[in-house]
Amino acid sequence: MEPVFAVLTGIFLTIAIYLLMSKFIIRMLLGVAILGNAVNLLIFTSGRITRDVPPVIGAGLDVPVGPVANPLPQALILTAIVISFSFFAFLLVLSWRAYSTLKTDNTDDMRVAEPDETALPPLGY
Repeated sequence: MEPVFAVLTGIFLTIAIYLLMSKFIIRMLLGVAILGNAVNLLIFTSGRITRDVPPVIGAGLDVPVGPVANPLPQALILTAIVISFSFFAFLLVLSWRAYSTLKTDNTDDMRVAEPDETALPPLGY
């Protein structure tokens, strides 16, 4: 099952990078959301998918008796979900503000700091 998740993670990362290279903000936001899910799936897959018992140490023992599941990837994924959701919400509000101010979601048309009539900066020194 792990190779399937590895391929799925690669597909998600490819789609996310393709969407992030777009010049429309909505596609970029979708790319950020998919990238967050791809990273979560990568962490989940790297933690190995097993059906072991929870990491509970019995009374009178110093270590677990048999193989146990690793709780660290699960904790990292829960934290990453919260962070990626808040980051996505911030980007959504920021893009809505930019769209309502500039009346466009095309990043090429959002050149407020560099108007069309000014010369481009030098490309080399």
